[in-house]
Amino acid sequence: MKDIQGMAGTPGGLALRLVQFLSAVVSLCVMVTISDFSSVTAFCYLVVAVSLQSLWSLSLAIMDIYALLVRRSLRNSGIISVFTVGDGITSTLTFSAACASAGITVLIENDMDRCAMNPCTRFETATAMAFISWFAVSPSFFLNFWSLAS
Repeated sequence: MKDIQGMAGTPGGLALRLVQFLSAVVSLCVMVTISDFSSVTAFCYLVVAVSLQSLWSLSLAIMDIYALLVRRSLRNSGIISVFTVGDGITSTLTFSAACASAGITVLIENDMDRCAMNPCTRFETATAMAFISWFAVSPSFFLNFWSLAS
């Protein structure tokens, strides 16, 4: 089977990993700069999920860089299965944390009208960056899963 851009060990895969990593780090940094984010469980969950996502994406980006530099294919079924399971777990955690944070943000902003007391734009920014990270993980997961299945 031919390598498709976005699979592990390709320049497209590296680009997806870097987008995942950068958006997760931005989400994490924005949320951590909010002084009272820890008072809401959904925001704590978002911090944990994007922390895990950033570590996972960084480690796989390093592996992609190594594979590209030494011109080695990452088509081993064991490696692909680890990538697939890891991407599945981290994407599920990131998506659920982003959804929970979006729900709390809508509650604070629209239903309770408490944006004057809370940094709603920072909550929205962190949530949006977590969704972007999830959007970048999804193609990686599906391509690795497809590669594993074929």
